Amino acid sequence: MVELFQIGFVDVTLRDLVDIMVVTYIFYRIYQALRNTIAIQLILGLILLMGLYLFTSALDIRAIKWLLDSLSEVWLIAFIIVFQPEIRRLLFPLLRTPLLNLFGKSNITEAIDEVLEAVQEMAEKHTGAIIIFARERNITMTTDTGVPIQGQLTKELLVSIFNPKSPLHDGAVIIQNGIVQAAGCILPLSTTTKYDGRNLGTRHRAALGISEQADVLALVVSEETGKISLAENGGFRMYLKLDELETTLRERLTLEGSGEQDKTLFSFSRS
Repeated sequence: MVELFQIGFVDVTLRDLVDIMVVTYIFYRIYQALRNTIAIQLILGLILLMGLYLFTSALDIRAIKWLLDSLSEVWLIAFIIVFQPEIRRLLFPLLRTPLLNLFGKSNITEAIDEVLEAVQEMAEKHTGAIIIFARERNITMTTDTGVPIQGQLTKELLVSIFNPKSPLHDGAVIIQNGIVQAAGCILPLSTTTKYDGRNLGTRHRAALGISEQADVLALVVSEETGKISLAENGGFRMYLKLDELETTLRERLTLEGSGEQDKTLFSFSRS
């Protein structure tokens, strides 16, 4: 490679510049994913351990070095386990390609129509609900927390599930490919308790939590106000009108909107 310039005794080439830019972008993306989470504190702790390891290696402090060597064997596994939600969030852009969007959406238009009718009725009656549109292929860990349904999506099915007298009404419904996969599902709660100055209830925190960890749209009908909200990728659109909800769902879930799907519609601010 042709040398571009020299820093001290180090020759810098075009390959080196590209390498530095790629690594810088990777660290930037990791920081963006972790900056508003508790994981950033764990990252700092990991960096501290790595610095301590280099220090003990340089001074040949054998006992501490042996202990850190033993820990290093499980560092990678521990990193994957601890940062699983953040790793999934980093991979979201790879899952939202036009090619992958072509699969598994043949029934989504009919599903949206059924959901809109059900949501309108539930909003008018102040029936609390949380409906998850799964866009990734595997959310088994979430569906396993509920009761398997595997039923064709209809307005009547949704309304009956979220009826206050139903044993499943407190959980979430998971919809994939126009099919109700499961109901009564337990979702991870977001650590965010306020959004745009508003206190978030359990349903809204659950919707935000699953949107932080999986490639989904999470629709919430508030039991207290009857208002409709939609969460995606750790962000919210609060108090949507029915026509706004319809437009957003079609843009985010159908092939007609796939050309713009990579542009997240939701801003995320914490307070």
